[in-house]
Amino acid sequence: MARLNKLEVFYHDRPVGTMALYQNRLAAFAYHRDWLADGFSVSPLSLPLEQKVFMPKQDPFEGLFGVFADSLPDGWGRLLVDRLMRKKGLNPQAIGNLERLAIVGSSGMGALTYRPAMVMDKRQEGLTLDEIAGECEKLLNSGTSENLDVLFDRGASSGGARPKILTDIDGEDWIIKFPSSEDGRDIGRQEYEYALCARECGIEMEDVRLFPSGNSAGYFGTRRFDRKGQGEAGKVHMVSAAGLLETSHRIPNLDYDILMRLTLQLTGSMEECERLYRLMCFNVYAHNRDDHSKNFAYLYREAERRWVLSPAFDLTYSNSIGGEHATTINGNGLNPGTDDILAVARKIGLDMRKAGKTAADIRECVLENLGRYL
Repeated sequence: MARLNKLEVFYHDRPVGTMALYQNRLAAFAYHRDWLADGFSVSPLSLPLEQKVFMPKQDPFEGLFGVFADSLPDGWGRLLVDRLMRKKGLNPQAIGNLERLAIVGSSGMGALTYRPAMVMDKRQEGLTLDEIAGECEKLLNSGTSENLDVLFDRGASSGGARPKILTDIDGEDWIIKFPSSEDGRDIGRQEYEYALCARECGIEMEDVRLFPSGNSAGYFGTRRFDRKGQGEAGKVHMVSAAGLLETSHRIPNLDYDILMRLTLQLTGSMEECERLYRLMCFNVYAHNRDDHSKNFAYLYREAERRWVLSPAFDLTYSNSIGGEHATTINGNGLNPGTDDILAVARKIGLDMRKAGKTAADIRECVLENLGRYL
């Protein structure tokens, strides 16, 4: 595979800027002159819309800025890429991040695309969801699959630990998940019930479905919130909290106080802070403790020229390191309660009477709908 020293970044087929390798380890970035005239900052804290060369740090994203690292698959997606490289006689350890972004090309999450694109061999085959789940299980257990090319074609650009495919459902882009080696077979039904409960709690969710299975209670699927139509014009720019803050989601180093301040700074809206507050309440009461910095994302609404918090995603009964929350609540990750929740609300300036009622309502809704999981 040819070594890349430069990569062009695009948004809706418009040139955004150029990444160039510096000292063979840092991907420096500069905006395109046309983008400077009528574009927007793709990552306001790290890459303000200025005419200069921006230099990233080596850590935590191996010499990339966080917004571009968000385009790279991790977990399941990276496993697929690495396995396919080995199948083709390539050493994944010798492949740099510019090459990995080139492999992503136009297939990544969000709206940023990368050129020149490197096309790995792809093959479409008509496997059922149960057959795909079986192939995912084989790959996780043995490291091999006879249908590796199919899994790569349908899931290599995805993030997160659980196997998944990106697919078209009735002309819309969806994600369908499958159990990981650490999940029970009915994890799909659990995530589906969590999503329905979150929506009942007033939390914005994309459409969800439980797809039928002959081997389990079903596979969880959700419509993608980074797609609002077909083609390049339908892609929505997104950045995770990890990408914005240039911090690794693998290290529990955030508190909801920080996320609140980030949300207010980025969106300028207390309504968006209230949306985050509802999600925090849900995560505490529903024991969703894998609430790391890549599980919070922000979308750029170009027509309105403003940022908003994305719909909630990846909501299940879960733990992070040591069984604690990955993002602490008022400094408490082990056993946060309503007092900690209200302290976060008070610090950001939410209406305390409303905040108290919201917390009580969400706690009641969670206990009624998800009590059997808690």
